Amino acid sequence: MKTRIAPLLALSLALAPALARAETTATVDPAAITPADVPRGQPDYHAAGAGAYVLDPAHTAVIARVPHMNFSVSVFRFDTVSGSLQWNPEDPAASTLTATVQAGSISNPYPGFAETLTGADYLNVEAHPEASFTATGFDAVSNTAGTVTGDLTIMGQTHPATFDVTLIGAGEGYTGDENDLPILAHLIGMHAETTIDPQAYGLNAFFTDPIEIQIDAEFARKPAPKS
Repeated sequence: MKTRIAPLLALSLALAPALARAETTATVDPAAITPADVPRGQPDYHAAGAGAYVLDPAHTAVIARVPHMNFSVSVFRFDTVSGSLQWNPEDPAASTLTATVQAGSISNPYPGFAETLTGADYLNVEAHPEASFTATGFDAVSNTAGTVTGDLTIMGQTHPATFDVTLIGAGEGYTGDENDLPILAHLIGMHAETTIDPQAYGLNAFFTDPIEIQIDAEFARKPAPKS
């Protein structure tokens, strides 16, 4: 027990001045952190405090599961994503969300395949470099589940979309600063899924079956402005 108390006490003393503020930007030496020190996400969206959050690209993945003419499913990842969330845990319906994906950041293990898909015959990223989503409604059905509806734009075509959302965790936890060193912030992480009709978004005749989009995302609350 003494071996755990000592590092916990040292870490608490080191963090005390920062934790006295609403949000801390003080970095912590990773070598000083033990597993017992690390705060964990809570299964309740109320644990993430209200405020402006930004998407953490280091803890975010946007996956497209594309049926291959009823033979198999090809999996693609989009590596460059950004987003912002104005979160209101007391009234989730009052929250706002926008997210943007760089279409040219598509990746796949097969050499050259992703580059082919960025061309004019497929995603045509020269004409449509971004896909985006703007939320128009939040509906929480429990502390860990709900839906987010909004406008999804792909290849210049915009249609309504509804994501089924499952909370992974919320509350205070470690995120990375600009140097990827750990700092404490309020976090909220989720898994979201929807399906789209590829023909409605202008994809070619090879894409007719519904495409599943899966998103794992973590948002970190912005530090309060310094007075």
